[in-house]
Amino acid sequence: MTSASKFGIYLNPGDKKVVRITSPYWFPEEPDWVYVTDEVNATLLKIRDVIREASLAEDPDDVTWGRIPLREE
Repeated sequence: MTSASKFGIYLNPGDKKVVRITSPYWFPEEPDWVYVTDEVNATLLKIRDVIREASLAEDPDDVTWGRIPLREE
């Protein structure tokens, strides 16, 4: 799988956070993160709809934007 094919929106269901991945800086790993969509410019409302349709979270309305972790150097 190429780096570009991993770009998209990922959900951490436990933290109820989503992150937008548009560079190979960091890729979320399963099982903590679930791939939601490849639509990197999706709005939070659209993302919540996708999460709801796929039953990825108990209450998709509680999902908010998160931050990608900083790399340790």
